[in-house]
Amino acid sequence: MSDIFDRIEEMERRREKVQLGGGQDRIDAQHERGKLTARERIDILLDEGTFIEVNPFIENRGMDYADQEAPGEGVVTGYGKIDDRLVFVFAQDFTVYGGALGEMHALKIAKVMDLAAENGAPIIGLSDSGGARIQEGVLSLDGYGHVFYRNSIYSGVVPQISVIMGPSAGGAVYSPAITDFVFMVEKTSKMFITGPKVIETVTGAKINAEDLGGAKVHATKSGNAHFTGATEEDVLNEVRRLISYLPQNFEEKPPRKEPKNNIDFEERIDDMLDIVPIDAMKVYDVREVVKRVLDDGDFMEVQPKFAKNIVIGFGRIDGETVGIVANNPKMMAGGLDIDSSDKCARFIRFCDCFNIPIITFEDVSGFIPGVQQEHGGIIRHGAKILYAYSEATVPRITVILRKAFGGAYVALNSKAIGADMVYAWPNAEIAVMGPEGAANIIFAKEINESDNPEQTRQEKIQEYRERFANPYVAASNGMVDDVIDPRDTRKYLRSALEMLRNKKKENPKKKHGNIPL
Repeated sequence: MSDIFDRIEEMERRREKVQLGGGQDRIDAQHERGKLTARERIDILLDEGTFIEVNPFIENRGMDYADQEAPGEGVVTGYGKIDDRLVFVFAQDFTVYGGALGEMHALKIAKVMDLAAENGAPIIGLSDSGGARIQEGVLSLDGYGHVFYRNSIYSGVVPQISVIMGPSAGGAVYSPAITDFVFMVEKTSKMFITGPKVIETVTGAKINAEDLGGAKVHATKSGNAHFTGATEEDVLNEVRRLISYLPQNFEEKPPRKEPKNNIDFEERIDDMLDIVPIDAMKVYDVREVVKRVLDDGDFMEVQPKFAKNIVIGFGRIDGETVGIVANNPKMMAGGLDIDSSDKCARFIRFCDCFNIPIITFEDVSGFIPGVQQEHGGIIRHGAKILYAYSEATVPRITVILRKAFGGAYVALNSKAIGADMVYAWPNAEIAVMGPEGAANIIFAKEINESDNPEQTRQEKIQEYRERFANPYVAASNGMVDDVIDPRDTRKYLRSALEMLRNKKKENPKKKHGNIPL
């Protein structure tokens, strides 16, 4: 009997050593940097007491690192629950070799990713790593390859979320880039392929790590970060919030969550009339429209600081998760440019992967003109929106709030590319171009020969608006299903979602399409 207790005691000693990671001194150093340890992060992320560790005793293949040990191989892996729903997680341990990835470190991550895919549950990676473990040479690079492969193959199978909680450099950045959403901690997280010292050596340019690859840069300029937070706790709580909107896998629908406040969907929202000005030249914030149709006004915006001319994010209508895509006339008159096209298209594809209905609020002046946009590939980038909407099989509803001009009207979930329901407000203008530009072209001769060209121009603009740019022309041709009172928008959306709840549509059989990347 004593023999088994001795063995149990040895097991506990080994486990305690693994749980201590790089040791108390390195844990203290991590805290002094204002960072939590891998295990502390997992405790915040998951429901209390639900984490079960996997492969804690894995070790490298006897490599000698100057007699230094690597407890747990520098990464904690396992599973637990968020709001009582299964998730899988790995957290790199910066106290062990700076969280550097080696062969067995990568094997642990790959194993937990396989478990996530096979059991149909989200995978969340908490990254805090100095990069590849140089001592292991090509084995480290091979390890990265195994992780990248699974990121790619499991894309669209289960939600994949990356949380950058320290450095992520070199090859390490490609895994987060493939995943569905990236979270970063302000002033702590860093992502870059090449660090400041190498950049200075090669190019002569001097830049610090924060300005090169900090959270602010990736949230505003590169678009690589979808969410940021001031503290690690804030970020991890936002991950929990995001998970609440998502299904476990591609075969399930998102969980239903009852509104906190009772909603009378027959009740009109009177202040909708005050939010969107009739004058198409006046700006407004489309978020005010979005929040009024969502349960409890709760909207989780994605990439709020990047490509601000388009607004995307998650909310609920009558308890059901929806994805929102909305032009924001507050920026660039709501027009579409390269960055907003990429932002919009990728979000649409995510929603379609995971059975989330898409609601589009349209107020678009067109694609942004200009030499820089043309040379930057606006044709190719704008085509991504068309492609994403066209192949999406989830319920798709459009509400035209005001302007819907040109190719941008077609791209933003028009009937022609498969919208299930299209509604328009009475003040909507749907045309090849705005009345001002159209009148100048169509009636140029009459305007130029008039005794009062400006008065004639204004008359022709109004004539064009009444004859061609109103929603009833589109409605009479079946391109708009109904012209609705703005105050009833929420009611119509709820009804359409209920009607489309059991929608089934399959695209032509093929290996996969070729999106214009």
